[in-house]
Amino acid sequence: MSGKFHYAEIIGSGAAMFDMDNDGDLDVFLVQYVGESRLFRNDLSNGKLAFTDVTAKSGIVTHGNGMGVAAGDFDNDGCVDLYLTNRGPNQLFRNNCDGTFTEVPPTRAGVAGASEGNWSVSAAWVDYDRDGWLDLFVGNYVRWSEAASVPCHAASGRPDYCSPNVYQPLPSRLYHNNHDGTFTDVTAKAGLAVEFGPALGVSTADFDNDGWPDIYVANDGQPNQLWRNAHDGTFRNAGPRSGASLDASGKAKGSMGVDAGDVDNDGDEDLFMTELTGEGANFFVNQGAGAFEERGVRSGLNSLTTSRTGFGAAWLDVDNDGWLDLLTVNGAVQTMEALARVKDPFPFHQRKQLLRNMGNGRFEDATDRGGPAFELSEVGRGAAFGDIDNDGDVDVLVNNNNGTARLLINNVGTKNHWIGLRVERPAKAGRYVNAVGARVQVVPVEGTPIWRRARSDGSYASANDPRVLVGLGASARAPRVRVIWPDGKTEDWSAVEIDRYTSLTEGTGK
Repeated sequence: MSGKFHYAEIIGSGAAMFDMDNDGDLDVFLVQYVGESRLFRNDLSNGKLAFTDVTAKSGIVTHGNGMGVAAGDFDNDGCVDLYLTNRGPNQLFRNNCDGTFTEVPPTRAGVAGASEGNWSVSAAWVDYDRDGWLDLFVGNYVRWSEAASVPCHAASGRPDYCSPNVYQPLPSRLYHNNHDGTFTDVTAKAGLAVEFGPALGVSTADFDNDGWPDIYVANDGQPNQLWRNAHDGTFRNAGPRSGASLDASGKAKGSMGVDAGDVDNDGDEDLFMTELTGEGANFFVNQGAGAFEERGVRSGLNSLTTSRTGFGAAWLDVDNDGWLDLLTVNGAVQTMEALARVKDPFPFHQRKQLLRNMGNGRFEDATDRGGPAFELSEVGRGAAFGDIDNDGDVDVLVNNNNGTARLLINNVGTKNHWIGLRVERPAKAGRYVNAVGARVQVVPVEGTPIWRRARSDGSYASANDPRVLVGLGASARAPRVRVIWPDGKTEDWSAVEIDRYTSLTEGTGK
């Protein structure tokens, strides 16, 4: 912190959980706004976690002010690559499949964004045209520089960080994969250049269940966009018409983190996004065909989150009971006067929140039952979600602003049964590509079908575990599984073992 309230200081950076070396466990990448971002290899052994900093050996050298990370295999060689967003030119690193990475000059690859005044935050790999190659959506924020910094003040009159509305938003970008290691900027051709706002979060899912991935963009203080895929390489903003652009009163909020998931187990993707202190979260419930109803108040989520400014967030089945719960990491973006009055050196910190899905359309605050990790008050920003110790429940990696990174280990989920799935396609040299965007239906012998999606996007500026993890509660019998692949083809597996991870490879089902 410079003491000058430079706007970029308070936004914060993301993190990634991804398997960089194909050894079956998740490694960690921490994005740094100042200094080198760091790569840690997971040396998991017999359930015991141990990490080695392999940044120097990896070939990853970062520059600029790091903001976010997207993890995906853009060249279909079976090894996960990294795209890093910055305040400044972005960076693309190809995984060499040997523990090292090679930077692909983004200007040569065609994914740099504007070098002058560029500020990208969240990005997502998404095969929007279903051709089997991952394309790239990059969410851009506002035009800001230290030289053009505007002085802002809190209600008390003391200097403080500005609102994003002080600065001009930057248009986001959509890049089409050319199958040869390069990309073409198709933003205008796809129709995404027409409307834009200061983007902080992005989630890609098939919101209208037509078999094609859509793109939802969470904007900071301006209407959010739901870009509906028209199947011909173009999109249209269905946000206002769908009911998922503004809150129930027609207000645009300060959306940061966003995630999509089937919260009510009815087979379609619902939306949640974190907001500013005093606003309360948005919770858009999908009514089918991509029409949404805002239920933040009815569900209790709005009142439960009003006291927080949320960033990283995700739907996750914490206790593996088959219902998606919610975890948010929080921290203010403007001075909290109560903390400033007692001369707190960093008066922006807030506790994380754990909100349990009660299965009846409502949520309860389970934060105080979450253990010592939830007693910490920090300035949470990026959060990545995944099963880092391979024990069958979702853990959380938190990147704090001006503070220590945290790894929250879930010790609750393994009390219930679960099924873990690697949904993949064959690649080169006996390796496999994560089938990002595939929809998975798990049908327990007892109970109703559960839908999940293979994804790495969502949250805030972070990349998540692409494996599908489904809680089965007390059901101890092998369920049926159906996979709808990104190209629309469907395969079934009659009985998949529980309480372990299984690879479902395209072409091996029925």
